[in-house]
Amino acid sequence: MNNGTAKKVNKMPRAPRKRVKKLKLPEVVRVQSAMDRPMLIIVILLLCFGSIMVFSSSFAAAYQDRGDSYFYIKRQTVFLITGFIIMLVVTRVDYRIMRVLTVPAFVIMCIVLAFVPILGIAEGQAVRWIEIPIVGRFQPSEPMKTVLVLMLAHYFATYQKKITDYRDFRTSSLWGDLFPYLIVCTVCFLVALEKHFSGVIILFLIGTIVIFAGGARKFWLFVSAGAVGTIVFTAIMFTDYAKQRIDTWLHPEEYSSLGDIYQTLQGLNAIGSGGLLGVGLGNSYQKYNYVPEPQNDFIFSIVCEELGFVGAIAVIALFVLLIWRGFVIAMKAPDTFSSLVVIGIIGKVGIQAVLNIGVVTAVIPNTGITLPFFSYGGTALWLLLVEMGIVLSISRFSYQSKQ
Repeated sequence: MNNGTAKKVNKMPRAPRKRVKKLKLPEVVRVQSAMDRPMLIIVILLLCFGSIMVFSSSFAAAYQDRGDSYFYIKRQTVFLITGFIIMLVVTRVDYRIMRVLTVPAFVIMCIVLAFVPILGIAEGQAVRWIEIPIVGRFQPSEPMKTVLVLMLAHYFATYQKKITDYRDFRTSSLWGDLFPYLIVCTVCFLVALEKHFSGVIILFLIGTIVIFAGGARKFWLFVSAGAVGTIVFTAIMFTDYAKQRIDTWLHPEEYSSLGDIYQTLQGLNAIGSGGLLGVGLGNSYQKYNYVPEPQNDFIFSIVCEELGFVGAIAVIALFVLLIWRGFVIAMKAPDTFSSLVVIGIIGKVGIQAVLNIGVVTAVIPNTGITLPFFSYGGTALWLLLVEMGIVLSISRFSYQSKQ
């Protein structure tokens, strides 16, 4: 019985199979995994190091200005904790959703920037701040740096075929160089209206990095970058505000040590006092009413004074590791958009770090550029951690060779 039944079952006709087209897979397969742990560890190290230095550099100024030595570090800690939570949330967001929101975000930020000179808050000759309830004051040019990266990455991902069609000189030049630089110049023009020239320089450099990585023709890229850079520099030189900054840098002997070059001189004094190993954590002398607001733009000078040459190298090494790991993530990214976003964000952090250290060491003219992860500031820290969240989100998607 059992044998006969088995034979009958075997003789039953099989259902016809549907012909399925073979899926043409690329040489590599995209996989979803955990976020990049080395990058996360580097970010945490920078946050911890930066928080320690914010407290060490600020407690004297906090006691004098606020009557509470812990005022700045308490606020910074709140922003750090909330920002870290926001970063972890962003890491769970699919980067493709960010691409969908890129164009509306870019348009909104351009409108906001256009209204800053009209409704913004002035500090000296520059008008770069706006007031928002609960959040407080912030510079719209700061989130625009991230939005510009997203916009350019979206543009290059959309028109990649035209940009990389090197056989057609006209098409690749227009779509790879001219049109993306029109986007960059539009943003730079809006920020220049605020007399925020350091922001213009950073935005222009960020745009150039993304355009370079996006596959634009290298010859015309350098020609375009040189031409636009010359125009921007010429425009800056014709403004009294920028000319004075450059003149004080080139000819400091013509200015009072208690006036325009006071901050630069005190910062250099702090750096020179540090020597090889520094005077010890918390033992800076220059933060006692010598270096103005030492917890902000000139916090690197306090790092050098308290931790010496070794501490300065440690800070630079952490930024180098961050940039290196960012490029590793970018090389493994699943598509053009995600790869360029990582390169743009990491490039932005690297540019700001280099420019801030250059200002503090008087290699370049003094201008308001913060040191990422170190300088005191709530909204700036939030934005930075959102950017790190985007990078870590993209790191969850990578290409791995098929086995």
